Amino acid sequence: MRRLILSSLLFALAIVPAFAADLTGTWIGSVDLANGQHGDPVFTLKHAAGKLTGTYTGPFGEQRVTGAVDGDTITLQVSASADGGSVTLSYKGKIEGGKLSGTMTRNINGDGTPGKWTAVKK
Repeated sequence: MRRLILSSLLFALAIVPAFAADLTGTWIGSVDLANGQHGDPVFTLKHAAGKLTGTYTGPFGEQRVTGAVDGDTITLQVSASADGGSVTLSYKGKIEGGKLSGTMTRNINGDGTPGKWTAVKK
């Protein structure tokens, strides 16, 4: 019986971090692209049932952002128009305490530029 209780407690503690992070709020970002360009986007997110919705404000104006959270992994997607073309920003990363970080790709009319990004909660 004691082992069963201990095993149940250890299992509960192991899964708590996967459900503990609430990403709702404003996140101040920093992006460094492989071509040397830099940006400081702001994400205002609402987190519910593993889904993310909200806004991106950055070099491409204010745009809708969608995404998902799976354990400590986050994905964000932003679509916009610029100079008559299409822009897609795809972010993938990890949640580490009050910080998000990972890789991203800026795709303008089919031309992708990779980069790295971080964001901290305001």
